[in-house]
Amino acid sequence: MSERPWKIPESVLVVIHTPALEVLLIRRADAEDFWQSVTGSKDAEEEPLALTAAREVAEETGIDCREGSALACNLCDWQLQNVYEIYPRWRARYAPGVIHNTEHLFGLCVPERMSPRLDPREHTAWRWLPYREAADACFSPSNAEAILLLPKFAQ
Repeated sequence: MSERPWKIPESVLVVIHTPALEVLLIRRADAEDFWQSVTGSKDAEEEPLALTAAREVAEETGIDCREGSALACNLCDWQLQNVYEIYPRWRARYAPGVIHNTEHLFGLCVPERMSPRLDPREHTAWRWLPYREAADACFSPSNAEAILLLPKFAQ
C-alpha cells in the first residue's frame, strides 16, 4: 500500500450562493459542530485554482461548475486570499513543519437553492441560510469573513 502524499498547503474556499444572497453551508463529518462553505486543497502544485474550486464543488456537493458546464461562468475568483494557521487537529495531513495554509476565495452563484449530494465520509448535513446568518454559523473566522463579503462580489 502506498503512502498518501502530504496535503498541499494551498486551498480554495467557495461560497455557494443564490442571487438572493442565501448561502449553502455543509457540516463536516469529522467535526459535527463545524459548518462551512466548500473548501479543499490543490491536488498538485500546478493545478489552476479555478480547477481546484470546480473540482471541490463537484466532489463536496455534486454541483457541476467545471469548464463547459452550465454554471462554469458563475464561478468567480474573488482575487483574495487568506493565510491562516492550520488547526492542530489537521496538521498531520501536511508535511512536517507546515503550519500555515493559503486559502483563495471564490464565489459560485446558483440560480436557486438546490439540494447538494454529499459524501457522508466528508459532510453529514447541509442548509441554506441568509448570508449574515451563514457567517454567524461558520466555525472558521476566514469563512465567516468571506461570506460577509458576498454583497460586494454578488453585484
